Amino acid sequence: MSNFCLVLVCPPEIEEKLLDTLLVIAGDEVFTSTPTFSHGTAHGDMASLEQVMGRARSVRVEILVTEEEMANLLETLRTSLAGTGLRYWALPLAAEGEIE
Repeated sequence: MSNFCLVLVCPPEIEEKLLDTLLVIAGDEVFTSTPTFSHGTAHGDMASLEQVMGRARSVRVEILVTEEEMANLLETLRTSLAGTGLRYWALPLAAEGEIE
């Protein structure tokens, strides 16, 4: 059973690399990806229109993981996506399952 929902928010430019990494590392796990907007992004990392709007286009990925899987995944991402502005947080799960 997974213990956490790991949320990753990245710039669209690294979406494919992030998804490819997740498919290799956690290929058996179900995860989701959704276009979204992030707020609080450093202005230097935003396009002119994004600076005016105060939000940046981003991709949000959610994956259910154990504590050990999360540690391993984050270590891999720190190496392979260093300096890309990838943000993350983890939420403890109260329940999970599949309706069959």
